Amino acid sequence: MITVEVAKPAQFPTLLEVWESSVRATHFFLREQDIQELRSTLLNEYFPNLNIRVARLCSNGLIVGFTGVSENRIEMLFVNAEQRGQGIGKLLLRHAIDIQGADELDVNEQNPQAVIFYKKNGFVITGRSELDGQGRQYPLLHMKLLKTLSC
Repeated sequence: MITVEVAKPAQFPTLLEVWESSVRATHFFLREQDIQELRSTLLNEYFPNLNIRVARLCSNGLIVGFTGVSENRIEMLFVNAEQRGQGIGKLLLRHAIDIQGADELDVNEQNPQAVIFYKKNGFVITGRSELDGQGRQYPLLHMKLLKTLSC
């Protein structure tokens, strides 16, 4: 069984490990330099400023995934590479939507597994940017939960 709970700042180094495991398994387009730069930014800028929830295994307390939400936007969702495909991402996504009120997100266009995951879970593409949030040439797809789109 898995619980979802509010992250504590003392857990941020563990979240960084989960993030890196996930990124190395899914973000093949990133350069090593990008990963190293993002590590520092995550720890010092993003984690402290997001509403972060962790997925924890009840059996041993291990953190296996997390989401970071700001207002109605999912800013990040990562699952440890060894735990992928077990429903943890979907559990975290549903929590972000149902409990935290999230209905928007951006996803790297070069991460097709994530694009498919979000589409399967009710998100549609509403736009595209050539650059990521750090100004790098990694295009982003802007997505919104279908039920929250207005006509």
